[in-house]
Amino acid sequence: MIHGYQKDDTQIKAVIFDMDGTLIDTEKYYRIFWPKALARFGYHMTDEQALSMRSLGRPFAPVKLKEMFGEELDYYAVRDMRKELMEECLDREGIQIKAGAIELLEYLKEHKITSAIATATDMQRTEKYLHLTGLRPYFERLISATMVEEGKPSPDIYQYACKELGLEPEQCMAVEDSPNGVISAYRAGCKVVMVPDQTYPDEVLEEMLYAWVDTLDEISELV
Repeated sequence: MIHGYQKDDTQIKAVIFDMDGTLIDTEKYYRIFWPKALARFGYHMTDEQALSMRSLGRPFAPVKLKEMFGEELDYYAVRDMRKELMEECLDREGIQIKAGAIELLEYLKEHKITSAIATATDMQRTEKYLHLTGLRPYFERLISATMVEEGKPSPDIYQYACKELGLEPEQCMAVEDSPNGVISAYRAGCKVVMVPDQTYPDEVLEEMLYAWVDTLDEISELV
C-alpha cells in the first residue's frame, strides 16, 4: 500500500537506493551486533540505542556512541568487533533480498530509469553484499559514505550521488528504510520514499516523505 503520496509532475530519472534494510535484509543485524560488540567491552546497549545507530555515518556514529557510553569508549575497536561478529553471521546464514526488490529493479531497467546505491556501508562490503545477492548488475553507480566528508544524516552522500549521475536532486528518488537515511536524502532535495524496516515513520518524518510503502515493488507506481 502507498501511504502519504505527495504527487508532483517532475520526471524521475534515477532511483537512488540505500542498501542495508532497504534492498537487503541486513539492518536487523546491526541492531543485534552493536549491543553484542559493546558487551565485549563491558557496555550495555539498549534496543532503543541500537535503533538510533541505523545508517548513521561518520562523524556522527563515533559521537553518538561516546555520548551514550563516555569519551573513553574506543569507537573503532567496538566497530571492528561489530563488523567481525556480523560478517561471521552473514557468512553463515547468507543475505536475504527484501521483498519486491527484484521486481522494482527489473521495472526500472525496463523503463530505462537509472538505479544507484548510496550507503553508509564501506565499498568493499557493499560490493560483496551486492555480488552475493546477485543485485550488482542492476546498479550504474555505487556511492559509499566513505567517499564524502560526512555520512548520513548529512546530505553529502545524496548530493554527491546526484552530481555523479549528472542530475538535479528533484529528478532523483531516494529509497530509504531508516530515519537517518530519510533525513539525509530530504536535506539533499531528493524525493524520498521510505520502506520501513525496523520502525515506521512518525509525524515529523512523514513530512519529509514523498510517500512510504510497505514493499519495494509498489514504488513502480510512483516513478
